[in-house]
Amino acid sequence: MYQRVILKLSGEALKGNGTYGIHPTTVKGIATEIKELYLLGVQVGIVVGAGNLWRGKTGEELGMDRAQADYMGMLGTIMNGLALQDALESVEVPTRVMTVLPVAAVAEPYIRRRAMRHFEKGRVLIFSGGTGSPFFSTDTAAALRAAELNADIILMAKNGVEGVYDKDPRKHKDAIMFSNVSQDQVLQQKLDVMDSTAASICRENKIDILVFNMNEHGNIKKAVLGEPIGTLVKWEV
Repeated sequence: MYQRVILKLSGEALKGNGTYGIHPTTVKGIATEIKELYLLGVQVGIVVGAGNLWRGKTGEELGMDRAQADYMGMLGTIMNGLALQDALESVEVPTRVMTVLPVAAVAEPYIRRRAMRHFEKGRVLIFSGGTGSPFFSTDTAAALRAAELNADIILMAKNGVEGVYDKDPRKHKDAIMFSNVSQDQVLQQKLDVMDSTAASICRENKIDILVFNMNEHGNIKKAVLGEPIGTLVKWEV
């Protein structure tokens, strides 16, 4: 069983069956599954995206300045983080939201040593604000947090995708899913796991990644217990 994990959640995972926004019942369901990890004594750090609210690339396509659009996305991750915190605390899981963007009224500043102390006290941490810099994704933020907090693995919880395929399974019925793949293969073949910056950070810091479908109940716990689900992306094979 992994002892310290970074769980990467897409913003889309929080919108339920809607087209955008935050669906409280869906968020409560995710919180209930995370509670199972908490009860196992696993130290959990969560990096959440903001695709359910805003995407920097979308703003750029509409003519916005890319940096401005990205900062809007970072603020969206804070909103998602607060929603997830509320859901976790409603099921009696002590939680802290930490952000690299100063929003003192609602979240703590991200300080590595403080985060480690929260882990020691058994709190679930939600890391929001992305990396704090434009032009970087929340995948990169997850890789950075995993590296500096010495996480055992990054759990890439996908919205309806079972793992890593040789091609897009939504477009190709003959797509083949890998059970194991190396990070070199991910980079060389441009497989859809995370962006290249995040993948490079994982490779350089020897951090494994597990890609799995979070929509199937119980999969988050199975991932932490090392059960054979999804695709394990190893820094060496």
